[in-house]
Amino acid sequence: MEKNTKKTAETTSESNKILSKPRIFFGILFVIISVVMTFSFLSYLLNWKSDQSRAGAMLDKTTQSSNLFGGVGDWLGNIFIFESIGIAAFVVAFLCFVLGTLILKKNYFKPWKTLGHSLFFICWLPIFMGAITNGEGVLGGVYGFQIMDFLKLVIGTAGLWLAIVSSIALYFILEFNLRASNVKSKLNELNENTLGKVKSMMPNSSENFEADDELEAEEKNPEESEDESTRKAAFAEDFETIKTPNQTSFEGSLEKITVSEVGGNAVNLSPSTPFKSETETKTDGIDFKVEVAQTIDDDIDDKSKELVEKHGLYDHKLDLANFQMPPIDLLKDYGNEEISINKDELEENKNKIVGLLKNFNVGIAEIKATIGPTVTLYEIVPEAGIRVASIKKLQDDIALNLSALGIRIIAPMPGKGTIGIEVPRKNPSMVSMRSVIASQKFQNSDMDLPVVFGKTISNEIFMADLAKMPHLLMAGATGQGKSVGINAILTSLLYKKHPSELKFVMVDPKKVELSLYSKIERHYLAKLPDGDDAIITDTHKVINTLNSLCVEMDTRYDLLKNAFCKNLKEYNKKFSERKLNPENGHRFLPYIVLVVDEFADLIMTAGKEVELPIARLAQLARAVGIHLIVATQRPSVNVITGMIKANFPARAAFRVISNVDSRTILDATGADQLIGKGDMLYFNGNEILRLQCAFVDTPEVEKIAEFIGEQKGYATAFMLPEYSSEETASSAGTFDPNEKDALFEDAARIIVSTQQGSTSMLQRQLKLGYNRAGRIMDQLEASGIVGGFNGAKAREVLISDLNSLEQFLEELRK
Repeated sequence: MEKNTKKTAETTSESNKILSKPRIFFGILFVIISVVMTFSFLSYLLNWKSDQSRAGAMLDKTTQSSNLFGGVGDWLGNIFIFESIGIAAFVVAFLCFVLGTLILKKNYFKPWKTLGHSLFFICWLPIFMGAITNGEGVLGGVYGFQIMDFLKLVIGTAGLWLAIVSSIALYFILEFNLRASNVKSKLNELNENTLGKVKSMMPNSSENFEADDELEAEEKNPEESEDESTRKAAFAEDFETIKTPNQTSFEGSLEKITVSEVGGNAVNLSPSTPFKSETETKTDGIDFKVEVAQTIDDDIDDKSKELVEKHGLYDHKLDLANFQMPPIDLLKDYGNEEISINKDELEENKNKIVGLLKNFNVGIAEIKATIGPTVTLYEIVPEAGIRVASIKKLQDDIALNLSALGIRIIAPMPGKGTIGIEVPRKNPSMVSMRSVIASQKFQNSDMDLPVVFGKTISNEIFMADLAKMPHLLMAGATGQGKSVGINAILTSLLYKKHPSELKFVMVDPKKVELSLYSKIERHYLAKLPDGDDAIITDTHKVINTLNSLCVEMDTRYDLLKNAFCKNLKEYNKKFSERKLNPENGHRFLPYIVLVVDEFADLIMTAGKEVELPIARLAQLARAVGIHLIVATQRPSVNVITGMIKANFPARAAFRVISNVDSRTILDATGADQLIGKGDMLYFNGNEILRLQCAFVDTPEVEKIAEFIGEQKGYATAFMLPEYSSEETASSAGTFDPNEKDALFEDAARIIVSTQQGSTSMLQRQLKLGYNRAGRIMDQLEASGIVGGFNGAKAREVLISDLNSLEQFLEELRK
């Protein structure tokens, strides 16, 4: 096999080396052309004055050329050198040679790099030669003379030479990377390669030289040398001798070296005596220096530290320093919520499940029950050889045998080697909001936006971080606990976050679900500057609010970019440490949570005008602390579109009517098998969890809102940026009758007679283009004949009949 592979490799390499006859022909042809051009140009430069008159008489036999290649050489020299680019014509010959070698598959040159360098010199060399020769001779060619003359006329002689020198300098800097650091490193390498080698050839220490000096001194003064030798011997008795350099340890020759921090930054190496930033010790005639690098703090850090030492960290709660979080007593206590175990019910369900599976020839090796608040999970381990699909298709049969509603089979259980069968309990237990809020898990949570949903099947409190979700999509049929789930989310956030840290934008098309929270407007709610109510119910105001949130998102991204932060948490931390200057627009940014209670109604009335800003917020707003909670009771594909689903990884599904709706919201079945009353499925992108949502009643929410509303709040609600649509911006301002269109009155009569304010109708009736019809419609709106822009619908006509219109037009004429 190895021989065969070697043979195949050799044959492929040989086949790659074989050139076709056309490649050989054209490759050699271009190489010959380059040689002919080179020698023609050289001969032309030597005899161009005498051959200049014969340039156009290439076939004239009476004229004799002195060029090496005769008339062809004169013609090539005249075309490329005299009439065009001067001596840069040699670059053209070089390019022909490169092309020939490439055709012959000789990779002597990098083609694109060579082409780039050649084009630069074709442009630069004629101008340079034209500037040197001042247009005389043929070195610069006509091109060089013309460009040089033009540049000299525009920027003068000094500017011309400055352009020439700076261009060639820039070329060499970019090509050879001639930065100061690189030049210095090259010089250091050169120094090491030259002086370093010389130093390496010299002795490593001065011991040899000292020995020579001692010998000379002994020859000159033998008595003094004896005295000096006795002193050295006495000096050496006080210290131990240092062993050979190969010795790995210095036993007793050095004292212990301790490492300590000085000022929290610099490191101090302290032998027997301490030293500051630099010490010098002398051992055996060798100077040994130890330098400690000093850390240099930035100016901004120094200023921020000074401000923190003087004023302390910025406290965003200072405006409402006396604000008290809602106490747990406001939530209703429903008594003992411990799960009661009914052994008879468990045994009965177990026997029914085992018996049914045996009837269908499905053997079970083990079964285990986990009791939850509303559902009992039976985990079974099938015998070897049993297919999972054979158990999964028995869902309806198990529900019939157990006489229970909402049987759900999980095959297999994620992360377990079992199959789960969820069976509703006959006497479910309530999960109150008080029990989950009072739990240690919630009270000690360090999440940014903690949301407690309820309890799992294993009776554990389930929490999630809305900042990590980062958006939540909720769906469920009417009366299945969707509004209670929204109240549970809002309640958990109100119990955990200060008003300076969190703001809500609430959209309630039904006008009754979220109206309880209007009492906390000056504490937790955000609205438009011209908005009357913080709870938004009007569709037109919803569109403006969503677009205003997009403006707020863009503004926050600009602040994060200027602060060099990646998310809101880093930005607020930097601002609290006083590293950001409020004079530059920086401020403490609270989280903003957009809550939409009935999304289907907004899609029906506004459509794309609502979907697009919500999709944009869902895509981008996570990093700047804007999070969305969107709920709907109709999870159809025309409401929850693909664009919406793609940006909402976290989804909560209450009971829905059909498995089609379940697939729409969860991309899986199961929500149609829930039993209602807060029974829900939560999907976070990994696995589907069955939860019992915590119950919070309307009086409890009202008490919490009253407790917060009675405390001192801000002067107004949190103001979102102003947003004006293109339609309102175009129609803004007063109407000037002198500037009205010639067809203004005819258009007004048509609209009043038909009672339909449509721009397309004006186009058809008056045979106008869209731009002119749009301007007339803006004038009609400014004059008060039609109403404002109303999305996809026609504008409202404000004048009822033609008689009233004629009176109105008569007043305009005056």
